[in-house]
Amino acid sequence: MDIRLDRITIDPQVMNGQPCLRNLRLTVKRVVEAVALYPDWKDLQAEYPELEKEDIHQALAFAARNLDSQIIPMEAA
Repeated sequence: MDIRLDRITIDPQVMNGQPCLRNLRLTVKRVVEAVALYPDWKDLQAEYPELEKEDIHQALAFAARNLDSQIIPMEAA
């Protein structure tokens, strides 16, 4: 996956250095959670009007890249 992540910003002075979108106080983690919570674009846009589709693409790509090096145990249901 070779997606540019030019909208992801990390600044120790903003949100304690968590990866954010375009220097907004909106973390990548929150965007990924919001996509799961509001799968319909209109609902997501109503809740987060500052988000652009490219923000979402880059947040998901960033999250996917950072999961590569982690092993997440899944408990049997």
